[in-house]
Amino acid sequence: MRAQAQLASFGARCLLLLLATAAALGPTRPAHAQQPDTPSATKPVCALPANSSASSGTDDPSVDDSPEAMFPHFTNSRFWLSGQANFIFQTHPPFHADYSGPNSLSPNYEKATSRVMTLYTGARLDNSTELLVDIEEAGGAALSTGLGLAGNTDLDIVRNPSLSKAPYLGRGMIHKVFALSKDKVENQRSWLSLFDELPRRRLEIRFGKFSMPDFFDINSVGSDTHLQFINWTTDNNGAYDYAADTRGYTVGVTADYEDRNWGFRFAEALMPKVANGIDLVWKPWQAHAENFEYELRHGLIPKKSGVVRLLAFTNYANMGIYRDAVEQFENHTAPRPESVPEITNHPWHITRKYGFGVNLEQNLLPNLTAFARFGWDNAKTESFAYTEVDQTFAEGLGANGAWWRRKQDRAGIAFVSNAIKKDHQTYLADGGLGFLLGDGKLNYGRENILETYYTVHVWRGIYLAPGLQHIVNPGYNQDRGPVLVPSFRAHIEF
Repeated sequence: MRAQAQLASFGARCLLLLLATAAALGPTRPAHAQQPDTPSATKPVCALPANSSASSGTDDPSVDDSPEAMFPHFTNSRFWLSGQANFIFQTHPPFHADYSGPNSLSPNYEKATSRVMTLYTGARLDNSTELLVDIEEAGGAALSTGLGLAGNTDLDIVRNPSLSKAPYLGRGMIHKVFALSKDKVENQRSWLSLFDELPRRRLEIRFGKFSMPDFFDINSVGSDTHLQFINWTTDNNGAYDYAADTRGYTVGVTADYEDRNWGFRFAEALMPKVANGIDLVWKPWQAHAENFEYELRHGLIPKKSGVVRLLAFTNYANMGIYRDAVEQFENHTAPRPESVPEITNHPWHITRKYGFGVNLEQNLLPNLTAFARFGWDNAKTESFAYTEVDQTFAEGLGANGAWWRRKQDRAGIAFVSNAIKKDHQTYLADGGLGFLLGDGKLNYGRENILETYYTVHVWRGIYLAPGLQHIVNPGYNQDRGPVLVPSFRAHIEF
Protein backbone atom coordinates (compact mmCIF):
# COMPACT_ATOMS: atom_id res chain seq x y z
CA MET A 1 0.00 0.00 0.00
CA ARG A 2 2.86 2.36 0.75
CA ALA A 3 4.28 1.80 -2.76
CA GLN A 4 0.85 2.46 -4.31
CA ALA A 5 0.50 5.69 -2.32
CA GLN A 6 3.96 6.82 -3.44
CA LEU A 7 3.02 6.03 -7.04
CA ALA A 8 -0.22 8.03 -6.77
CA SER A 9 1.66 10.99 -5.26
CA PHE A 10 4.28 10.78 -8.00
CA GLY A 11 1.51 10.77 -10.65
CA ALA A 12 -0.09 13.87 -9.19
CA ARG A 13 3.26 15.70 -9.25
CA CYS A 14 3.82 14.67 -12.88
CA LEU A 15 0.40 15.95 -13.91
CA LEU A 16 1.06 19.31 -12.24
CA LEU A 17 4.43 19.48 -13.99
CA LEU A 18 2.79 18.88 -17.38
CA LEU A 19 0.27 21.65 -16.81
CA ALA A 20 2.98 24.03 -15.63
CA THR A 21 5.09 23.26 -18.70
CA ALA A 22 2.17 23.91 -21.03
CA ALA A 23 1.42 27.22 -19.32
CA ALA A 24 5.06 28.27 -19.48
CA LEU A 25 5.30 27.60 -23.20
CA GLY A 26 2.15 29.57 -23.90
CA PRO A 27 0.81 30.35 -27.37
CA THR A 28 3.18 30.68 -30.28
CA ARG A 29 2.92 31.94 -33.82
CA PRO A 30 1.90 29.18 -36.27
CA ALA A 31 4.71 27.54 -38.20
CA HIS A 32 4.97 28.24 -41.92
CA ALA A 33 5.93 24.75 -43.09
CA GLN A 34 3.33 22.87 -45.10
CA GLN A 35 1.13 20.47 -43.12
CA PRO A 36 1.73 16.92 -44.34
CA ASP A 37 -0.96 14.34 -45.04
CA THR A 38 0.68 11.58 -43.05
CA PRO A 39 0.21 10.59 -39.43
CA SER A 40 3.30 10.00 -37.35
CA ALA A 41 4.87 6.62 -37.97
CA THR A 42 5.77 4.43 -35.03
CA LYS A 43 7.73 1.24 -34.52
CA PRO A 44 5.81 -0.89 -34.39
CA VAL A 45 3.46 1.52 -36.11
CA CYS A 46 0.00 2.70 -35.37
CA ALA A 47 -2.35 4.67 -37.54
CA LEU A 48 -6.10 5.00 -37.19
CA PRO A 49 -8.03 3.18 -39.90
CA ALA A 50 -9.87 5.38 -42.35
CA ASN A 51 -13.35 6.33 -41.11
CA SER A 52 -12.32 6.06 -37.47
CA SER A 53 -14.13 8.75 -35.57
CA ALA A 54 -11.49 9.10 -32.86
CA SER A 55 -8.61 11.39 -33.62
CA SER A 56 -5.54 12.27 -31.61
CA GLY A 57 -7.10 14.32 -28.87
CA THR A 58 -9.72 16.18 -30.86
CA ASP A 59 -13.48 15.69 -30.85
CA ASP A 60 -13.80 16.57 -34.54
CA PRO A 61 -12.65 13.80 -36.88
CA SER A 62 -12.46 16.22 -39.80
CA VAL A 63 -9.64 18.14 -38.14
CA ASP A 64 -6.18 17.22 -39.44
CA ASP A 65 -3.82 17.20 -36.45
CA SER A 66 -1.09 15.23 -38.22
CA PRO A 67 2.48 16.09 -37.26
CA GLU A 68 4.20 18.74 -39.32
CA ALA A 69 7.03 17.48 -41.53
CA MET A 70 10.29 19.14 -42.51
CA PHE A 71 9.57 18.80 -46.25
CA PRO A 72 6.26 18.81 -48.14
CA HIS A 73 4.97 15.41 -49.25
CA PHE A 74 3.51 14.38 -52.58
CA THR A 75 -0.11 15.46 -52.87
CA ASN A 76 -2.64 14.33 -55.46
CA SER A 77 -0.11 11.80 -56.66
CA ARG A 78 0.04 8.04 -56.95
CA PHE A 79 3.42 8.04 -55.19
CA TRP A 80 4.47 8.40 -51.56
CA LEU A 81 7.86 9.34 -50.10
CA SER A 82 8.51 10.32 -46.48
CA GLY A 83 10.78 9.46 -43.60
CA GLN A 84 11.37 9.76 -39.89
CA ALA A 85 14.16 9.53 -37.35
CA ASN A 86 13.52 8.81 -33.68
CA PHE A 87 16.20 9.03 -30.97
CA ILE A 88 15.46 8.18 -27.33
CA PHE A 89 17.93 8.78 -24.52
CA GLN A 90 17.20 7.12 -21.18
CA THR A 91 18.94 6.72 -17.87
CA HIS A 92 18.20 5.56 -14.37
CA PRO A 93 19.95 6.27 -11.07
CA PRO A 94 21.03 3.44 -8.74
CA PHE A 95 18.11 1.68 -7.06
CA HIS A 96 17.64 -0.87 -4.29
CA ALA A 97 18.01 -4.57 -5.21
CA ASP A 98 18.41 -7.41 -2.73
CA TYR A 99 19.81 -9.55 -5.57
CA SER A 100 20.16 -9.65 -9.34
CA GLY A 101 20.16 -12.42 -11.93
CA PRO A 102 21.26 -12.94 -15.54
CA ASN A 103 18.16 -11.17 -16.93
CA SER A 104 17.79 -8.41 -14.34
CA LEU A 105 17.61 -4.68 -14.84
CA SER A 106 20.94 -3.48 -13.49
CA PRO A 107 20.60 -1.69 -10.11
CA ASN A 108 23.60 0.50 -10.97
CA TYR A 109 23.49 3.80 -12.83
CA GLU A 110 22.90 3.27 -16.56
CA LYS A 111 22.30 5.32 -19.66
CA ALA A 112 21.45 4.32 -23.23
CA THR A 113 20.30 5.84 -26.51
CA SER A 114 18.22 4.06 -29.15
CA ARG A 115 17.51 5.10 -32.71
CA VAL A 116 15.05 4.11 -35.43
CA MET A 117 15.18 5.63 -38.91
CA THR A 118 12.63 4.76 -41.59
CA LEU A 119 12.13 5.56 -45.26
CA TYR A 120 8.49 5.14 -46.34
CA THR A 121 7.74 4.64 -50.03
CA GLY A 122 4.65 3.65 -51.96
CA ALA A 123 3.12 3.56 -55.42
CA ARG A 124 -0.53 3.32 -56.35
CA LEU A 125 -0.75 0.81 -59.21
CA ASP A 126 -4.41 1.55 -60.05
CA ASN A 127 -7.52 2.90 -58.35
CA SER A 128 -7.72 -0.04 -55.96
CA THR A 129 -4.18 -1.48 -55.67
CA GLU A 130 -0.96 -0.14 -54.21
CA LEU A 131 2.52 -1.31 -53.29
CA LEU A 132 4.03 -0.13 -49.99
CA VAL A 133 7.72 -0.61 -49.08
CA ASP A 134 9.55 0.70 -46.00
CA ILE A 135 13.31 0.53 -45.37
CA GLU A 136 14.42 0.79 -41.77
CA GLU A 137 17.56 1.03 -39.66
CA ALA A 138 17.48 0.46 -35.91
CA GLY A 139 20.35 0.55 -33.50
CA GLY A 140 21.82 2.12 -30.44
CA ALA A 141 21.50 0.52 -27.03
CA ALA A 142 18.94 -0.35 -24.38
CA LEU A 143 19.10 -0.13 -20.62
CA SER A 144 20.47 -3.53 -19.46
CA THR A 145 20.27 -4.69 -23.11
CA GLY A 146 16.47 -4.64 -22.84
CA LEU A 147 16.27 -7.12 -19.93
CA GLY A 148 14.64 -7.02 -16.51
CA LEU A 149 11.27 -5.40 -17.24
CA ALA A 150 7.98 -6.73 -18.62
CA GLY A 151 6.96 -3.16 -19.42
CA ASN A 152 10.25 -2.09 -20.97
CA THR A 153 10.84 1.64 -20.95
CA ASP A 154 11.67 2.04 -24.68
CA LEU A 155 9.61 0.43 -27.46
CA ASP A 156 12.24 1.42 -30.04
CA ILE A 157 15.03 -0.76 -28.65
CA VAL A 158 16.57 -3.67 -30.54
CA ARG A 159 15.98 -6.63 -28.21
CA ASN A 160 18.83 -8.63 -29.74
CA PRO A 161 22.05 -6.55 -29.65
CA SER A 162 23.84 -9.08 -31.91
CA LEU A 163 21.63 -8.23 -34.90
CA SER A 164 23.20 -6.48 -37.86
CA LYS A 165 22.97 -2.69 -37.83
CA ALA A 166 22.57 -2.61 -41.63
CA PRO A 167 19.29 -1.25 -43.08
CA TYR A 168 16.61 -3.89 -43.60
CA LEU A 169 13.16 -4.28 -45.15
CA GLY A 170 10.67 -3.20 -42.51
CA ARG A 171 7.49 -3.55 -44.53
CA GLY A 172 6.71 -4.68 -48.02
CA MET A 173 3.08 -5.33 -48.89
CA ILE A 174 0.42 -5.28 -51.56
CA HIS A 175 -2.76 -3.44 -50.55
CA LYS A 176 -5.97 -4.16 -52.48
CA VAL A 177 -9.33 -2.48 -51.88
CA PHE A 178 -12.62 -4.08 -52.98
CA ALA A 179 -15.52 -1.61 -53.17
CA LEU A 180 -18.76 -2.83 -51.60
CA SER A 181 -20.65 0.46 -51.98
CA LYS A 182 -20.73 3.29 -54.48
CA ASP A 183 -20.49 6.17 -52.00
CA LYS A 184 -17.02 7.38 -51.07
CA VAL A 185 -15.39 8.83 -47.98
CA GLU A 186 -12.34 11.05 -47.80
CA ASN A 187 -9.14 9.23 -46.76
CA GLN A 188 -6.17 10.90 -45.12
CA ARG A 189 -3.19 9.76 -47.20
CA SER A 190 -0.35 8.17 -45.30
CA TRP A 191 2.46 5.66 -45.73
CA LEU A 192 -0.12 2.91 -45.04
CA SER A 193 -2.70 4.07 -47.60
CA LEU A 194 -2.16 6.36 -50.59
CA PHE A 195 -5.78 6.66 -51.68
CA ASP A 196 -7.45 10.10 -51.51
CA GLU A 197 -10.84 8.48 -51.02
CA LEU A 198 -12.19 5.03 -50.27
CA PRO A 199 -15.55 3.27 -50.62
CA ARG A 200 -17.55 3.73 -47.44
CA ARG A 201 -18.20 0.00 -47.31
CA ARG A 202 -15.22 -2.03 -48.45
CA LEU A 203 -12.93 -5.00 -47.98
CA GLU A 204 -9.19 -4.32 -47.75
CA ILE A 205 -6.69 -7.13 -48.29
CA ARG A 206 -2.98 -6.80 -47.50
CA PHE A 207 -0.32 -9.39 -48.13
CA GLY A 208 3.38 -9.25 -47.32
CA LYS A 209 5.62 -8.17 -44.46
CA PHE A 210 4.19 -5.88 -41.80
CA SER A 211 3.89 -5.33 -38.06
CA MET A 212 0.71 -6.60 -36.42
CA PRO A 213 0.16 -3.34 -34.44
CA ASP A 214 0.02 -1.56 -37.80
CA PHE A 215 -3.60 -2.75 -37.90
CA PHE A 216 -4.50 -4.30 -34.52
CA ASP A 217 -4.77 -2.82 -31.00
CA ILE A 218 -4.42 0.72 -32.36
CA ASN A 219 -5.11 3.65 -30.07
CA SER A 220 -4.97 7.28 -31.20
CA VAL A 221 -3.37 8.59 -28.00
CA GLY A 222 -1.60 5.47 -26.74
CA SER A 223 0.27 3.80 -29.62
CA ASP A 224 2.89 6.20 -31.00
CA THR A 225 6.49 6.12 -29.74
CA HIS A 226 7.37 9.17 -31.83
CA LEU A 227 5.03 11.73 -30.30
CA GLN A 228 3.39 9.96 -27.36
CA PHE A 229 4.30 7.29 -24.79
CA ILE A 230 7.30 4.99 -25.19
CA ASN A 231 6.77 2.13 -22.70
CA TRP A 232 6.00 -1.26 -24.29
CA THR A 233 2.88 -1.84 -22.21
CA THR A 234 1.56 1.70 -22.56
CA ASP A 235 1.73 1.75 -26.35
CA ASN A 236 0.59 -1.87 -26.81
CA ASN A 237 -1.45 -4.45 -24.93
CA GLY A 238 1.27 -6.27 -22.98
CA ALA A 239 -0.68 -9.56 -22.93
CA TYR A 240 -1.07 -9.49 -26.73
CA ASP A 241 1.76 -11.86 -27.69
CA TYR A 242 1.39 -10.96 -31.35
CA ALA A 243 3.27 -12.80 -34.08
CA ALA A 244 6.59 -11.05 -34.71
CA ASP A 245 10.31 -11.52 -35.08
CA THR A 246 12.66 -9.71 -32.71
CA ARG A 247 12.31 -6.50 -34.74
CA GLY A 248 8.52 -6.61 -34.46
CA TYR A 249 7.62 -7.79 -37.98
CA THR A 250 6.00 -10.87 -39.50
CA VAL A 251 4.78 -12.11 -42.89
CA GLY A 252 1.12 -12.79 -43.51
CA VAL A 253 -2.21 -11.59 -44.86
CA THR A 254 -4.87 -9.31 -43.38
CA ALA A 255 -8.51 -8.84 -44.33
CA ASP A 256 -10.31 -5.74 -43.09
CA TYR A 257 -14.05 -5.14 -43.62
CA GLU A 258 -15.06 -1.52 -43.00
CA ASP A 259 -18.57 -0.11 -42.76
CA ARG A 260 -19.91 3.26 -41.66
CA ASN A 261 -19.47 2.93 -37.88
CA TRP A 262 -17.79 -0.42 -37.42
CA GLY A 263 -15.15 -2.73 -38.82
CA PHE A 264 -13.85 -6.27 -38.45
CA ARG A 265 -10.33 -7.41 -39.30
CA PHE A 266 -8.52 -10.73 -39.43
CA ALA A 267 -4.87 -11.66 -39.91
CA GLU A 268 -3.02 -14.91 -40.52
CA ALA A 269 0.72 -14.63 -39.86
CA LEU A 270 3.95 -16.55 -39.36
CA MET A 271 5.51 -17.20 -35.95
CA PRO A 272 9.23 -17.13 -35.02
CA LYS A 273 11.25 -20.33 -34.58
CA VAL A 274 12.30 -19.49 -31.01
CA ALA A 275 11.19 -16.92 -28.45
CA ASN A 276 12.30 -13.43 -29.49
CA GLY A 277 13.91 -14.96 -32.59
CA ILE A 278 14.69 -13.19 -35.85
CA ASP A 279 13.87 -16.20 -38.07
CA LEU A 280 10.26 -17.13 -38.90
CA VAL A 281 8.89 -20.65 -39.42
CA TRP A 282 7.99 -20.91 -43.12
CA LYS A 283 5.60 -23.83 -42.54
CA PRO A 284 2.27 -22.16 -41.76
CA TRP A 285 0.55 -25.53 -41.42
CA GLN A 286 2.71 -26.00 -38.30
CA ALA A 287 3.48 -22.62 -36.73
CA HIS A 288 0.99 -19.81 -37.32
CA ALA A 289 -1.08 -17.10 -35.65
CA GLU A 290 -4.65 -15.90 -36.07
CA ASN A 291 -5.75 -12.42 -35.00
CA PHE A 292 -9.29 -11.04 -34.80
CA GLU A 293 -10.53 -7.56 -33.93
CA TYR A 294 -13.96 -5.95 -33.91
CA GLU A 295 -14.06 -2.15 -33.87
CA LEU A 296 -17.11 -0.08 -32.97
CA ARG A 297 -16.70 3.64 -33.62
CA HIS A 298 -19.12 4.96 -31.01
CA GLY A 299 -18.43 6.91 -27.88
CA LEU A 300 -19.32 5.73 -24.39
CA ILE A 301 -20.33 9.32 -23.52
CA PRO A 302 -23.33 10.79 -25.41
CA LYS A 303 -22.36 13.22 -28.17
CA LYS A 304 -18.66 12.47 -27.66
CA SER A 305 -16.70 10.40 -30.17
CA GLY A 306 -14.89 7.26 -29.13
CA VAL A 307 -13.88 3.76 -30.17
CA VAL A 308 -14.29 0.30 -28.64
CA ARG A 309 -12.01 -2.47 -29.94
CA LEU A 310 -12.32 -6.15 -28.97
CA LEU A 311 -9.27 -8.31 -29.72
CA ALA A 312 -8.62 -12.07 -29.77
CA PHE A 313 -5.57 -14.05 -30.88
CA THR A 314 -4.25 -17.60 -31.07
CA ASN A 315 -0.61 -18.62 -31.58
CA TYR A 316 0.72 -22.04 -32.56
CA ALA A 317 4.49 -22.39 -32.21
CA ASN A 318 7.31 -24.40 -30.63
CA MET A 319 6.55 -22.99 -27.18
CA GLY A 320 7.43 -24.57 -23.85
CA ILE A 321 4.98 -25.13 -20.97
CA TYR A 322 5.88 -23.45 -17.66
CA ARG A 323 4.39 -26.18 -15.48
CA ASP A 324 6.22 -28.92 -17.43
CA ALA A 325 9.53 -27.09 -17.08
CA VAL A 326 9.05 -26.68 -13.31
CA GLU A 327 8.02 -30.32 -12.80
CA GLN A 328 10.98 -31.59 -14.84
CA PHE A 329 13.31 -29.47 -12.72
CA GLU A 330 11.80 -30.53 -9.40
CA ASN A 331 11.60 -34.22 -10.36
CA HIS A 332 14.98 -34.28 -12.16
CA THR A 333 13.31 -35.68 -15.31
CA ALA A 334 14.40 -33.04 -17.84
CA PRO A 335 15.92 -34.32 -21.13
CA ARG A 336 19.02 -32.29 -20.22
CA PRO A 337 19.75 -31.92 -16.50
CA GLU A 338 19.79 -28.25 -15.48
CA SER A 339 20.50 -26.38 -12.24
CA VAL A 340 17.39 -24.26 -12.87
CA PRO A 341 14.18 -24.91 -14.85
CA GLU A 342 14.62 -24.29 -18.56
CA ILE A 343 11.55 -23.55 -20.67
CA THR A 344 13.31 -24.54 -23.92
CA ASN A 345 14.32 -27.98 -22.57
CA HIS A 346 11.94 -29.99 -24.76
CA PRO A 347 11.86 -31.53 -28.24
CA TRP A 348 10.17 -29.70 -31.11
CA HIS A 349 6.42 -29.59 -30.48
CA ILE A 350 3.62 -27.19 -31.35
CA THR A 351 1.63 -25.75 -28.47
CA ARG A 352 -1.14 -23.16 -28.37
CA LYS A 353 -1.38 -19.77 -26.72
CA TYR A 354 -4.50 -17.60 -26.86
CA GLY A 355 -5.70 -14.36 -25.38
CA PHE A 356 -8.15 -11.46 -25.45
CA GLY A 357 -8.03 -7.70 -25.20
CA VAL A 358 -10.23 -4.62 -24.84
CA ASN A 359 -9.07 -1.26 -26.16
CA LEU A 360 -11.07 1.89 -25.42
CA GLU A 361 -10.66 5.55 -26.29
CA GLN A 362 -13.07 8.31 -25.43
CA ASN A 363 -12.96 12.04 -26.15
CA LEU A 364 -13.65 14.02 -22.97
CA LEU A 365 -13.00 17.55 -24.25
CA PRO A 366 -12.22 18.86 -27.76
CA ASN A 367 -8.49 18.24 -27.19
CA LEU A 368 -8.44 15.69 -24.38
CA THR A 369 -8.87 11.93 -24.87
CA ALA A 370 -8.96 9.15 -22.28
CA PHE A 371 -7.86 5.63 -23.14
CA ALA A 372 -7.78 2.24 -21.46
CA ARG A 373 -6.66 -1.28 -22.28
CA PHE A 374 -7.20 -4.68 -20.68
CA GLY A 375 -5.36 -7.80 -21.81
CA TRP A 376 -5.33 -11.47 -20.77
CA ASP A 377 -3.74 -14.64 -22.12
CA ASN A 378 -3.89 -18.27 -20.98
CA ALA A 379 -0.28 -18.09 -19.71
CA LYS A 380 0.39 -21.85 -19.76
CA THR A 381 2.82 -21.55 -22.66
CA GLU A 382 5.92 -19.42 -22.56
CA SER A 383 5.88 -15.74 -23.47
CA PHE A 384 7.21 -15.96 -27.00
CA ALA A 385 7.11 -12.91 -29.24
CA TYR A 386 6.31 -9.64 -27.46
CA THR A 387 6.87 -9.50 -23.71
CA GLU A 388 6.37 -11.45 -20.48
CA VAL A 389 2.90 -10.31 -19.48
CA ASP A 390 -0.10 -12.58 -18.83
CA GLN A 391 -2.54 -9.91 -17.71
CA THR A 392 -2.44 -6.12 -18.04
CA PHE A 393 -4.52 -3.06 -17.35
CA ALA A 394 -3.68 0.43 -18.59
CA GLU A 395 -5.43 3.78 -18.42
CA GLY A 396 -4.36 7.27 -19.34
CA LEU A 397 -4.99 10.69 -20.85
CA GLY A 398 -3.64 12.23 -24.03
CA ALA A 399 -3.90 15.95 -24.75
CA ASN A 400 -3.46 17.89 -27.99
CA GLY A 401 -1.56 21.16 -27.73
CA ALA A 402 -4.31 23.06 -29.53
CA TRP A 403 -5.82 23.26 -26.05
CA TRP A 404 -3.08 25.76 -25.10
CA ARG A 405 -2.59 27.16 -28.64
CA ARG A 406 0.28 24.86 -29.63
CA LYS A 407 -1.42 22.52 -32.08
CA GLN A 408 1.66 20.39 -32.80
CA ASP A 409 2.46 19.70 -29.13
CA ARG A 410 1.30 16.59 -27.24
CA ALA A 411 1.15 15.67 -23.54
CA GLY A 412 0.04 12.57 -21.70
CA ILE A 413 0.04 10.56 -18.51
CA ALA A 414 -0.72 6.85 -18.08
CA PHE A 415 -0.72 4.11 -15.45
CA VAL A 416 -0.09 0.44 -16.33
CA SER A 417 -0.30 -2.63 -14.09
CA ASN A 418 1.13 -5.91 -15.42
CA ALA A 419 0.92 -9.43 -13.97
CA ILE A 420 1.97 -13.03 -14.62
CA LYS A 421 0.17 -16.18 -13.47
CA LYS A 422 1.20 -18.80 -10.94
CA ASP A 423 3.09 -21.20 -13.23
CA HIS A 424 5.08 -18.34 -14.70
CA GLN A 425 5.80 -16.99 -11.20
CA THR A 426 7.03 -20.39 -9.97
CA TYR A 427 9.28 -20.78 -13.01
CA LEU A 428 11.00 -17.44 -12.32
CA ALA A 429 11.11 -18.01 -8.55
CA ASP A 430 12.98 -21.30 -9.12
CA GLY A 431 15.62 -19.43 -11.12
CA GLY A 432 14.25 -19.97 -14.62
CA LEU A 433 14.94 -17.45 -17.36
CA GLY A 434 12.48 -16.03 -19.83
CA PHE A 435 13.62 -14.16 -22.91
CA LEU A 436 13.34 -10.92 -20.90
CA LEU A 437 13.08 -11.77 -17.19
CA GLY A 438 15.10 -13.75 -14.65
CA ASP A 439 16.33 -12.32 -11.33
CA GLY A 440 17.35 -15.75 -10.00
CA LYS A 441 14.62 -15.49 -7.36
CA LEU A 442 11.21 -13.85 -7.18
CA ASN A 443 9.21 -12.16 -4.43
CA TYR A 444 6.18 -11.65 -6.64
CA GLY A 445 4.24 -8.42 -6.98
CA ARG A 446 2.46 -6.73 -9.87
CA GLU A 447 4.72 -4.55 -12.02
CA ASN A 448 3.18 -1.06 -11.84
CA ILE A 449 4.29 1.74 -14.15
CA LEU A 450 3.46 5.43 -14.26
CA GLU A 451 4.54 7.26 -17.42
CA THR A 452 4.29 10.89 -18.46
CA TYR A 453 5.67 12.97 -21.34
CA TYR A 454 5.48 16.35 -23.06
CA THR A 455 6.24 16.64 -26.78
CA VAL A 456 7.08 20.13 -28.00
CA HIS A 457 7.25 21.08 -31.68
CA VAL A 458 10.43 23.09 -32.12
CA TRP A 459 10.56 23.89 -35.83
CA ARG A 460 9.47 22.34 -39.17
CA GLY A 461 9.12 18.70 -38.25
CA ILE A 462 11.52 18.69 -35.28
CA TYR A 463 10.00 17.50 -31.99
CA LEU A 464 11.62 17.23 -28.56
CA ALA A 465 10.06 15.37 -25.66
CA PRO A 466 11.15 15.02 -22.04
CA GLY A 467 9.52 12.08 -20.29
CA LEU A 468 9.52 10.21 -17.00
CA GLN A 469 8.63 6.66 -15.92
CA HIS A 470 8.31 5.34 -12.38
CA ILE A 471 8.33 1.54 -12.03
CA VAL A 472 7.32 -0.34 -8.90
CA ASN A 473 8.35 -4.03 -8.64
CA PRO A 474 10.45 -4.19 -11.84
CA GLY A 475 10.21 -7.67 -13.34
CA TYR A 476 7.39 -8.45 -10.83
CA ASN A 477 9.92 -8.51 -7.98
CA GLN A 478 9.17 -6.76 -4.67
CA ASP A 479 12.81 -7.25 -3.64
CA ARG A 480 13.96 -4.79 -6.32
CA GLY A 481 13.17 -1.17 -7.06
CA PRO A 482 11.37 1.12 -7.39
CA VAL A 483 13.08 2.55 -10.48
CA LEU A 484 12.88 6.08 -11.86
CA VAL A 485 13.64 6.37 -15.60
CA PRO A 486 13.84 9.88 -17.10
CA SER A 487 14.04 10.10 -20.89
CA PHE A 488 14.59 12.61 -23.65
CA ARG A 489 13.34 12.02 -27.20
CA ALA A 490 14.27 13.81 -30.41
CA HIS A 491 12.03 13.10 -33.37
CA ILE A 492 12.25 14.37 -36.96
CA GLU A 493 9.50 14.01 -39.56
CA PHE A 494 10.77 14.26 -43.16
